[in-house]
Amino acid sequence: MDPREEKQFKQTLQINNFKLALSRFENLVELTAAQKREERAGLFIPKEEVIDCDKFYELVQQFFGPEVKNQDVKCFYRKLCNKPNASIDWCEIFGYFSTEEDPLAAQLDEENLIFLVSRKQRIVISGSRRRDVIKSIVKIPQLDLLITASQKGLITVFNNQMKVQSRTNVTDTSWITGCDYLAQLKRIVATTERTIIVWDYKAQGSSQDHYFVIKPMDHCLLCVCVVTLPDQLCRDEILLGDDGGFVNRFTVNSDDFGLKQAKTKKKVQSQILDSKNFKSTKRKLHNDWVMKIRYIPALNCFGSCSLDSVHSLVLESLKRLEDNLPVREFAMPRGANTFCYCLKANVIVTGGDDKILRLWHPNISTKPVGKLVGHMFSITEIVTNEKDQHVISLSSAKVFRVWDIQTLSLLQVFHDSQGGPGDMQIYSMVYDSMHGMLITGSSVMDMYPLTRMVQDTKQIPHTHEREINVMLYNKSFHQVLTICSESIIKVWELDTGLQIYHILDPHGFGVELTCADIDENGVLFATGASNGTIKIWDFISGQEIKVLLEGKDWKEEDHWLQRLIFLKGHEKQKYLILALESNKTIKMIQGKEEDISLTVLWELPDVIPYLQLSSHTVHLKTKDMNDTIPFHAVELIAQKSFSQNVRSPAISTEVNCIDLLEAEGFNLIVAGTLNGMIILWNFTTSSVKDVYRPEDCFNTDPDLDPKRYRINDILFLFRTPECARKLSQDSICSSTQCDSSKGPQSSKGSKQSIHESEVKGEQTDNVSEQQTASKKHLAATTIVEAQPPLLVTANEDGHLRLWTMEGKLLKDMLPFTKHSAISLTSLYTDSCNKILLAGNMEGHVILCSIGAFLDPPHDEKKFKQLLSWRAHSLEIVQVAYVEDKQVVVTASVDGSVRLWHAVNGHYCGYFGQRRALDLTMAMDFILPCDVTECPIEIKEESRFTEKKQKYEYPLIFDRERWKNMSSMSLLFRRAPPKAFEVEHDFKYFKSLSSPKIRRCALEGFMTENREAGIVFGSLPIYRVTRKRSLKRTLVPQINLAASFFPIMNKLELLRMPPRPPANCQWPLTSKVSKSHSSGPFPLFTELRMVLADRGSDSDALSREAIELATQKAQN
Repeated sequence: MDPREEKQFKQTLQINNFKLALSRFENLVELTAAQKREERAGLFIPKEEVIDCDKFYELVQQFFGPEVKNQDVKCFYRKLCNKPNASIDWCEIFGYFSTEEDPLAAQLDEENLIFLVSRKQRIVISGSRRRDVIKSIVKIPQLDLLITASQKGLITVFNNQMKVQSRTNVTDTSWITGCDYLAQLKRIVATTERTIIVWDYKAQGSSQDHYFVIKPMDHCLLCVCVVTLPDQLCRDEILLGDDGGFVNRFTVNSDDFGLKQAKTKKKVQSQILDSKNFKSTKRKLHNDWVMKIRYIPALNCFGSCSLDSVHSLVLESLKRLEDNLPVREFAMPRGANTFCYCLKANVIVTGGDDKILRLWHPNISTKPVGKLVGHMFSITEIVTNEKDQHVISLSSAKVFRVWDIQTLSLLQVFHDSQGGPGDMQIYSMVYDSMHGMLITGSSVMDMYPLTRMVQDTKQIPHTHEREINVMLYNKSFHQVLTICSESIIKVWELDTGLQIYHILDPHGFGVELTCADIDENGVLFATGASNGTIKIWDFISGQEIKVLLEGKDWKEEDHWLQRLIFLKGHEKQKYLILALESNKTIKMIQGKEEDISLTVLWELPDVIPYLQLSSHTVHLKTKDMNDTIPFHAVELIAQKSFSQNVRSPAISTEVNCIDLLEAEGFNLIVAGTLNGMIILWNFTTSSVKDVYRPEDCFNTDPDLDPKRYRINDILFLFRTPECARKLSQDSICSSTQCDSSKGPQSSKGSKQSIHESEVKGEQTDNVSEQQTASKKHLAATTIVEAQPPLLVTANEDGHLRLWTMEGKLLKDMLPFTKHSAISLTSLYTDSCNKILLAGNMEGHVILCSIGAFLDPPHDEKKFKQLLSWRAHSLEIVQVAYVEDKQVVVTASVDGSVRLWHAVNGHYCGYFGQRRALDLTMAMDFILPCDVTECPIEIKEESRFTEKKQKYEYPLIFDRERWKNMSSMSLLFRRAPPKAFEVEHDFKYFKSLSSPKIRRCALEGFMTENREAGIVFGSLPIYRVTRKRSLKRTLVPQINLAASFFPIMNKLELLRMPPRPPANCQWPLTSKVSKSHSSGPFPLFTELRMVLADRGSDSDALSREAIELATQKAQN
């Protein structure tokens, strides 16, 4: 077939395929519109046939391919749901929506710019010489340091706070042309016109200004680059470009600088090394000056550019410098001044005197793949922003242009207008990806921040003008609903952060909205107000559907709604809502399809007085049997002698929070009260009981805090059979992967998902039982029984507590947040109960892994806290977890709703910001301006280690061992010495032993505070060279009675003077007089005093002790 005919055939085939896709798309739109019309008419549609947003997006992707964007499809689907009968254009599926915004005004808006020029920071380098300029700037990402080298020899190192860490002044007659960092040698290399400077920036004192000078060089050096190869240790490769078109390769080792210090006593600032002693190679690659040289690790090659029009850019491996084989050459008119490489796009961008940016594929040197035109002067510098896929180019007129490398479009143009064109020329430019900053060097150093970095770190996040009352996540549409105390409802798109619509004063002017809930399908949401009114809305369009009007005799304080919970939809009773009022009343609200008004179906009776005086369980009697409603109206079966007014008015027993569980075999309502009681209503067994009741919860002591037992939030933890089956299959897959691998892999340095880390944690606990347990799992995949639900409470004392339905406490944990106990305010869990989120009064978020804990027998050690971070500076109202995105959404009374990465607690953004949200895992770490604490990741020691680590402990004194070795064991009953006294003993060193008692404490682990280990004090060990006579070493103020006694007979003992009175104070260590220097009486008198101090009132007891000691001494 002719190539022209083949091309025409392919075009015809593509057109036919596109027409087929359009016809399928039209049928899908008609089917979806018909379903929406049926839903509005009140017809029931099976869950399997419902076309939700995710299913609609998958089908559209099948028709048109992956080029269709998710955001465009969502907008199209939302429009289709709001207006099923409206005309639909297929172009809208590709994002071609009509807009009324002025694109020019959006471009001129400062908040939409890439770099915020108005926030430019300027640093004047002090210590530089007059008329000095910054010739080179290098960023070291692994150390977060910035190196600058001025033309007249000042080399400065800045830390991450842009403070000067170290500096030196090179006293060379030549100007500095470039600098770089030697990663292996931990030194800085700089080039002058004829020499190479190597400086150890970490040196202290007078040696800080010492540097090495390598010379001579054959040509004038113009640029420098360091090559760090992974297989080389203590060695770096230096690439140099000169004015002769040569590329030089120098190899430097640590031995070249470590031992070559000057032997003279006079300290010299510089030490000259001969360049001939270094291994070097060079090759002529250009016919003009080498303007820039860089090493590209991703391509495993270096690149050098020149003003040569034929050999403008050379891209080759380092081996080509040692031979004369042909190299890859890129030619362009008037050569290239600079170039850079973009890793994601895999293109090389060059710029030169012809004012054109060219994009080259690394393997195609004949023709560029793209061109960017717009500069009016020569291009001097080019850098890339890998994360945002931006290219920043600089011209000699100090004009900056920011380009999108994917669309080849111009995003921003700005220039530096300060100074004249000659004395403020910009010589160097670098992009700091860690801090989102563009840094330029001239006579000063200017830093241009990214607009998004300023918005995220300098501006206070504001989603609403007032404090947030409600924040809910719609799983079906991936949208977030927020309500503030000013009664404004806003709906946000999760992926982009854009506001979809808002509703002002939904319950009337001045009526505050206090609670809300979204139904299971995500189609409806209900709102409750402070006056007791309830409204049901269509989530897609925001239209009001049903309303519960305010009663005539209602008081606002009594019917203040605290919580709304949607029940599962039923065919006859489509709208069922459980409501909690401030007067502790729990109501069931129903709405019929033919009636616009909502009605109260029943109210739960007050059961607390009966539970207080009777047993822990009270039986219920069903009033009316309605098969369509699983929660029937009930009344209490109680003795008549119980009065409902037995409760003390000083005790707050109102219900503070509720939760509902509607599953197969379980129809439960649980309530947490202000005095700490947990009340469980079981509609299956027709009973109500207090799961837990504190002992003194009804105590009216005014000295006790009435809020000490308050439960702020309560939640059911229940896994459906589908979730249990899915988790069992995941555990089987993970166990087979673990068996196939040779050994455990360390996850340090790599971020996994929360669910993967949890499965991995389950493997670590059961490594030895995986082979036997895998067979049981295989048998259990077909039949999985649902386990009974558990309860989790967020308490006022800051503790998380997990309970069984019988009231047994399974886990009591105080979350670790670097602070003392803080009251918990909100709880949230995912659909399969793998993750538990909690928020507290001071803005902290606690993320725990509970997947393995929920499996019987509920091992306490499997409840693990993974993360803790400060999300807000004030109280958190509600938290939510997005499973597919692994994002945590938090709402606070500070008026902001913020998003965080669940893997590491890093900040994503907030709803209401000007730029679009980016939920991808970003490399740069930023925090809001009102948060200064970094996330805390709770780590555990690996349990795969075959041999436990052996610790070397310092020796400690073992008193029991000393007693066994000494013949005077009875003398150790005396009181121990004081802290400032030293106890001398000559058997001390033989009594030293390792701390066996504390060894278990070192290897122990506490799940509460995560503290392990103990710190021992160091003891000096002395060596005794020769033995000395004890009699000769008698010196004042040394007591030897505890270690030495001369041999005496019994007669001499009996001639001893009697025991002195109790009020007599004799010095225990006094000088012995000449008359008694040879006698033992002072020593035995001291012995009698010691025994007397120990409480021996009888002289016979003292004599027996002395006789026994004397016999042992004689033996």
